[in-house]
Amino acid sequence: MPILGSISLLDCGVFVICLIPQLLLQDIVIRCVRYAFASIPASIGRVFFSKQVAHPFFRWRLLRHGYWTCPVKYSEVKRRDFQGLWIAPEPNEKPDVIVFYCHGGGFSMGSSYFYLEFLVAWLTCLKAQGFRNPACFALEYTLVPDATWPTQFDQTRAAYRFLKESFGPEGTSKIVVSGDSAGATLALSMLLHPGPLSKEPRFDRLDRPALAVLLSPWTHLVSGLNRNTPSDYLNSDSLHLYASQYAGKLTRTDSVVSPGLSVGKWNKASPLDGYRIIYGAEEVFEPGIEKMIAQMQKDGAFVKKYAEPAGIHAWPVVNLFLGKAREERLKGLQVMTDYIVTSQLRPKNQK
Repeated sequence: MPILGSISLLDCGVFVICLIPQLLLQDIVIRCVRYAFASIPASIGRVFFSKQVAHPFFRWRLLRHGYWTCPVKYSEVKRRDFQGLWIAPEPNEKPDVIVFYCHGGGFSMGSSYFYLEFLVAWLTCLKAQGFRNPACFALEYTLVPDATWPTQFDQTRAAYRFLKESFGPEGTSKIVVSGDSAGATLALSMLLHPGPLSKEPRFDRLDRPALAVLLSPWTHLVSGLNRNTPSDYLNSDSLHLYASQYAGKLTRTDSVVSPGLSVGKWNKASPLDGYRIIYGAEEVFEPGIEKMIAQMQKDGAFVKKYAEPAGIHAWPVVNLFLGKAREERLKGLQVMTDYIVTSQLRPKNQK
């Protein structure tokens, strides 16, 4: 190969042309999402995240990467009081860990199919760490305005009860309760009030999951703590509108609806191995998340947290879809996986 000449102004111009798309892709997408979140009705966003759009896109992504079918199997589960997706490498074999995942979307949009690639990637990471058959149940709860509180809460409890009953007395000791944003809120609501709302909660150790791994939980549904940031795509005014449509005035007063208001229950409600909370240092919910974690610790609960520097809302999900390098794309999933592997759920081949 010949020795090339020194870099010219023309070369610099071409370099900048090549560089700009790589630098701007994430920023442009996040700005578009921020505009959409603040300006476009939830009914439009609901279509964007729906099964009818997300599932064909996921199939296309598989085909583009050489897969005619998904290596991790998934199928719909439909019951009278809940529905969702069962995802597992070997769906007919007993799982050694079960992720119970509640998706985000402001209670008004989102679907388990939109998160399918993310959840398949998480199970792939868990399998690589030694789990034989990691599985996930992704809840498909009814969206606002088709239903409001407490419908989504009741569906979350019903799905958890189904998992508990399906895998015998030891079933709950294998369950990781998880979710992002509004889904993480539902998971926390269920932990804080494991029984019917008409009765006082009973915190039975045998009913508790092993662990909670929560991404950017919406801790205070309507609060001055939710403040817009230059980096994040969420908009506090839109969030407060969604929250009010979900639960009305209860968003400011009820600690089951808005878990960040809870005081004195976090230790009693804790999963057997505590809480793991992952969020962005620059997201709208950061002040509320920090306040809730402080209260959890004050109540005697065991909590580990990871705040991604300069991170935005639900950054592990965003990074998987928009990150460039493999390390960047999988960073959040690796944090989530490490939290499970280093808990009491660690694979049997690890000490």
